[in-house]
Amino acid sequence: MSGDPKSWKVGLIGYGEVGRILSEDLRKAGVAVAAFDIKFDDDRAAPLREHAAGIGVQLAWSHADLAGQADLIISAVTASQAVPVAEACAPAIRQGTWYLDFNSASPGAKQRAAALIDGAHGRYVEGAVMTSVPPHRIKVPLLLGGGGARELAPLLVTLGFDAKVSSEQLGVASAVKMCRSIMIKGLEAMVIESFTTARAYGVEDAVLASLKETFPGIDWEKQGAYFFQRVIEHGRRRAEEVREVAETVREAGLTPWSAQGTAERQAWVADLADDGLFGARGSKEFARSVDWRTEADRILAMLKAEDKGGRVG
Repeated sequence: MSGDPKSWKVGLIGYGEVGRILSEDLRKAGVAVAAFDIKFDDDRAAPLREHAAGIGVQLAWSHADLAGQADLIISAVTASQAVPVAEACAPAIRQGTWYLDFNSASPGAKQRAAALIDGAHGRYVEGAVMTSVPPHRIKVPLLLGGGGARELAPLLVTLGFDAKVSSEQLGVASAVKMCRSIMIKGLEAMVIESFTTARAYGVEDAVLASLKETFPGIDWEKQGAYFFQRVIEHGRRRAEEVREVAETVREAGLTPWSAQGTAERQAWVADLADDGLFGARGSKEFARSVDWRTEADRILAMLKAEDKGGRVG
């Protein structure tokens, strides 16, 4: 493997929002990129394949195909797939190939994935993404963990990442991410539940005024709209992440009451989105309202139509 990261071939597993953003930024820097996603064989995946072709990303057709040609593998899939993807890549990974686990998985899941990759003579490093990717793109704050973290960090910086070493102990970076997510994803779920319920009772203005008085630094109108949009668009992925958060809490010996409830609310909104409540995915109308009330009213109208007496599900 060349010592210059910009001459590497980066292999991305997962060509969702994060995978596409990283591919775009790496290609702009002149880095060769290959990608694999289980959706590539789906008839509905034409936009993904077109996107890849448009920016010069080579398509791989299996985990092994990608693992066998990459100098750096970045796994950016849903949380539940973090370990299965490592298992699928391990038999084909080349000795010394870096494997960056970008997934929001529990410390225990990261340790299991690391055992698979390191056992196949790859070099596993955990990555904990510390905020939403789209605003920051490749510069999203990234904490690294594991024995190879200190060596990989400057190489990733050369590629354009904002990578910093959290700990050489595997699982520490993920623990930071998971504990943060208890708060952030939980706040998303609470805002949706609180604001929709307030809308049902017609007291949303009073609730927002009270929140502003208590937390004057937050624009609750703007934050509410943002939270609704992100959960509607990415609730499925978020629900899986929070289930990993719950597992992290269990690994610490606590019962994850809050995390379990957050996962259920995120998944519930994702189900509504899959049913088309918020418009067709990919359309300009889908989850694009600047007023959270529009989305709350859709939820309340659906509940009324299902004769649930206005009770938020």
